[in-house]
Amino acid sequence: MSCRGVHFAITTDDLIQLRCGGSDDGVLAVVQAIEERWEKDAGFVCETDKAWDAIHRCLTDGTLKFRGGSEPLRLCILGGEKIYHGDDYIISLVRHDQLRLLADALASVTPQFIGEHYWTMPDEYGQKSNEDCQYTWDWFSDLPAFFDRAEKAGRHVIFTADQ
Repeated sequence: MSCRGVHFAITTDDLIQLRCGGSDDGVLAVVQAIEERWEKDAGFVCETDKAWDAIHRCLTDGTLKFRGGSEPLRLCILGGEKIYHGDDYIISLVRHDQLRLLADALASVTPQFIGEHYWTMPDEYGQKSNEDCQYTWDWFSDLPAFFDRAEKAGRHVIFTADQ
């Protein structure tokens, strides 16, 4: 599996379907239908490739924990509501009422912020490099506008990654 991260700005109808999914298989079926729509041209999809791991660590306490760090920044990747509980996917939800605070916090994140937090991540992250730090910033840089757009459109956001 590729472990590539993708954020989707979902409608309230999508959220209702996710809540009614009943099981991990049901939730995954709803997410796959959302993926098939692929609303990237409308600005409702934001890819983070494999940088999502480092982005989460930079925005939180340096770890890859669902509850690591503090809100609102931890909500960006793993800190939302965990709606899939299996080991083969990560699917977390940020409700619309949480988006404004998160979008505003993300807008204040600079390349310097990412760089400072990148270089202080624990060794468990692996081999750090200037190229990987830049890769992390490059994939992060679309997230503030994405979350702002999702909030203004009255949507919710899910983060997905296969494991």
